[in-house]
Parts: sequence; C-alpha cells; structure tokens
Amino acid sequence: MPSFSPIESPHKSVESEPEYALLGMCMLAFLVGIIGGIGAWAFRMLIGLVHNILFLGQFAFHYDANLHTPAGPWGPGIIFAPVAGGIVVAWLVKNFAPEAKGHGVPEVMDAIYYNQGLIRPRVAIVKSIASAISIGSGCAVGREGPIIQIGSAFGSMLGQIFSMPARQRIILIAAGSGAGIAATFNAPLGGVVFAIELLLVSISAVNILLVAIATVTATYISHLLLGTTPSFYIPALELVNFTLAQSWSFLIFIVLGLLMGLVSSLFIRALYWSEDTFDALPGNYYTRHALGTLCIGIMMYLLLIFKGHYYVQGVGYATVADILTVTLSDPWFLLLLFVLKLMATCLALGSGASGGVFSPVLFMGATVGAAFGHLAAWLFPDLQVGIPTYAIVGMAGGIGGTTGAVLTGIIMITEMTRDSNVILPVIIVVSVAYATRKTIMRESVYTLKLLRRGHVVPEGQQAAIMSANTVAEVMSNAHCIIPDSQDPVHSGACFTSDNGIIDKAYIQETCSIGKPDKTTIASYILVRPELPFVDAARQMHEAQAEIILVSGNPDAKKTDDIVGAITHRELIQHLGRQTKLL
Repeated sequence: MPSFSPIESPHKSVESEPEYALLGMCMLAFLVGIIGGIGAWAFRMLIGLVHNILFLGQFAFHYDANLHTPAGPWGPGIIFAPVAGGIVVAWLVKNFAPEAKGHGVPEVMDAIYYNQGLIRPRVAIVKSIASAISIGSGCAVGREGPIIQIGSAFGSMLGQIFSMPARQRIILIAAGSGAGIAATFNAPLGGVVFAIELLLVSISAVNILLVAIATVTATYISHLLLGTTPSFYIPALELVNFTLAQSWSFLIFIVLGLLMGLVSSLFIRALYWSEDTFDALPGNYYTRHALGTLCIGIMMYLLLIFKGHYYVQGVGYATVADILTVTLSDPWFLLLLFVLKLMATCLALGSGASGGVFSPVLFMGATVGAAFGHLAAWLFPDLQVGIPTYAIVGMAGGIGGTTGAVLTGIIMITEMTRDSNVILPVIIVVSVAYATRKTIMRESVYTLKLLRRGHVVPEGQQAAIMSANTVAEVMSNAHCIIPDSQDPVHSGACFTSDNGIIDKAYIQETCSIGKPDKTTIASYILVRPELPFVDAARQMHEAQAEIILVSGNPDAKKTDDIVGAITHRELIQHLGRQTKLL
C-alpha cells in the first residue's frame, strides 16, 4: 500500500514552547499567591501613606477606608490634593506605562486574547504607584483594577521567565488576578470565581487548581498582614433566620434588578462619554487630568463644608458602611450621593486616573439600593425587609450588571458582608440587572473598552464550547484518494500518495487532465479522529499547516488510513455552528 510523507509547509514551521509540568505550575501558582498577598498589603499601605500625607499632613501608613477622614490642616487647600496626585499620575503613565491608565481589567483581557498573555513587568510597578496616588489623593476609583493588573503582570512575568506555552501563561495571569482580588477584599471564593468568569479562556480541573492555590495563598498572607475582618463587617446584618415573609416581595427585588440594570448601563455610557469628552478638550494629558481632579476636589470640599464628610473621595467605603448601618437614611441625600459619585468617577477615569470601577459600583449600588428600600417601605409598610438588605443586593446588582460577572457579584458581596442570609434576593437582583443591561447594551464596562479598539473578547465561558468537539465531529469525509495519473474529477479534497493534499478548487484553476501542478500542494498535519478539536487546531497553527488530515493510524502514514480532513471550509462551518450556541 502506498504511503506518503508530509510535505514542507510553504511557511517556516514554528516550534511550540514545551509545556510546564503540573508540579512546576503549582509551585509557580503558589509564588503568584505569595506576591498577590504581599502586593495587596503593600498597595494598601502605599494608599494609606499618600492619603495621610495629602489629607492629614502625617507620614503614616495606617488608613481605615471604612472610617471617614477628618478635616485636615489645609482648609480649602484640600481641593488641590487630587490635582497634585493627578499630575504625578499623568507623569508616571505618560512616561513609563500607558497601560496603567484607566481601570486595568480591559488591559489584562487584551493581553490574554490579543497578546499571548504577555504583559510588561514594569506595568505592575507603575500601576501600583499610580493607582495608590490616584486613590490616596481622593480620586473616586477602586482598588480592584490595580491589584488585578499588578497580580496579572507578575503572573505573566513568571510565564515569560519560565518558558511555557501561552495557554499556561494565561492561567498564571488569571491566578494572579484572582489572588489580588482575594487578598484585597478578603474574598477567596470571589477571587477564584472572578478569574474563572472573566479571565480564564477555558475551565478545567487543572486551571481551577492553579487559581485556587494562588487565591488561598494570597488570602492567608492577607489575613496575617491585614487581619480577617471582611470589607464591610456589620454584625447587625447577620440575621440567622432572615426570610422574605411575603412571597410577593420577590417582585420588589425584580424591580430593583431592573433599576440596577439601568444604573449599570448609565454608568458604562457615562464613563466612556467622559473619556471621549476629555480627549476632545484642548490641551494635553496633564491639563485634562488636572481639570478633572480639580472638579473632584471642589466636590469633596463642598460636601465637607455642608455635610461634614468628604463622602465621595477615594474608594468610598466609609459611606457604604454608613448606609449599611443606616447612619445615612435620607433617601434624597442618598440619591444625591449617587449622582455625585457617578460624576466623580467619570471625572477621574475619564480624565486619566489610574484605578478600578469595582468600588464606585459598590458605592452607587448601595445608595440606589437603600433609596429604593425607603421607597418600598413607604409603599408597602408591612414589608419586613430592612434598608441594609436593599443596599447589599443593590451593590451585588451593580457589580453583575456593570462588569458582566454575575457569579462574582453574588459571591463577593456575600463574602464582603458575611451576610449569606439575603442570598435569594441577591441572586434575583444580580440576574435581572445583568439581563437588563445586556438588553440595553451588549458590552460590559470591561469589554466595551476593548471593542472601541476593534478587539472583541467573549463575555463568559464561550471558548469552552470548542473543547467539547473532537476532530471526527468537525471533519469532512467528502474526499477521494487518487494516483498521479488519474483525472481529479471527484468532489471534496483529493489526496495523492506522494504529492500531499490537493484541493479540487486549486486543481480546477491550474490543470485539466493529468498530473496536478505542484503549486497546488497544501501542507498538512496528521491527527487521530478522537483528538479534541482545539488540540488539533493548536497543532495546525504551530505547524502553519493548511489542512488537518485525519487518519486512523497517523504513524503508518498510509493513504488507506485516511478517514477525513478539515480544511478552511470545515473550520468556517464549525465556527458558524458554534456561534448559534453562544
């Protein structure tokens, strides 16, 4: 029986990087977790240092974001604290790492899907300093974006130092991000779910194991350095026997979910409108950011003068704590705080601050949720639901609707408040908020930034669908095997014993009867029918082959063993079928 040998590819073959062993990957994930935990602590300390210097005139690292900052010695001069910080941030970002500008997570997603998981090591340093200055000086941004970018940059750096395939490097990036989230918010499960839901390209037991190692390690180190208290520890919220007494009260939370979906859409559109508006202003990065931060400084000072606290400055956790303890109970003031926080966040990120959107979303969710709770209590006085419950589910709905991370929103709020009793309303509000935002606008606050660059990334585990197919399910068997002298009149792909693979379309263009032109020969790889399709596609890419040839016995290299082929035609058809499932 004739046999054949693979012909040379018209392109130079690309050698794939060797896979790192599982034990080695576990050790690297452990190292990522150590850096994630220490990095979260160092980042918090740096924020505290900047905040204490600019607001209180003290050289100190301790800063409890859950307590309001007292009025400092500067008087009206505090207006210029965000401006001073903004100028330094603009200098750092402009001269050292443009990727450090903004809320960070889109840059990580971009590196995963469009840059083989490669992130410059300097990003971790610049991002940590720039974000600490932005937050510490009063800009209304959050800690999650920076710590995600810091952890992912370190994971990418390890993946580059220890040579490994891009898919393994991406796992370390996700592990670093999850570790940062877990350590920053004392939410290990939330860190794992965030990495799975937004950053991992596919889910497997190995991927989850590596992310879990990093997040557990980071959380443990965070407990040693920062304590075990959750982000919002409100003992009064721990109502063991909490239930919704009236079954129809679930309808109230459906309405709140719709409202949070609208709020999420408003925030996303306002944020990117703000970016476009500042980009269109005359001047440069320095003048635009100075203008945005000056507005924030004025807003902070007016709140201090008329309401006694800065309220919207920084991460805003002190305000959230006030809402959860019902210290803030005026619904009109809550709505005012929502509007001011929305404006402050758009001014900060739109003009070029470095920080995340998680904390602002928590703030806005708490204010809107609590205000809605007051309205519900007025309309239905017999409804036995406390205002803090509405605030908590509003926070969760804001996360799910804005980021698209539904499970993360449900789990993280539970961990951050240690209140698992309101899980049913949380699930309702998060799901409805996400569906509402998705109906209004397809993209989340993360994916929209990438779409504006022309980069499309999936929202959710869409890539996992591809791994469910084998080569046999994708291939076509409409082919024939012909000797060199036979006229290729049959349909489909035709294979010869010594000339490789010949596509009929090429044959019809270049020859009539007789031996085909050598230029029509395509390069190929040989695989088994039971091989997962994603593995075959990976091998095809690495070999820069044009066709996947499916053989019952690839090692024998006999034409009679060929059972099918995957050409560009089958690839396109398969992708078309998969899109119907997304």
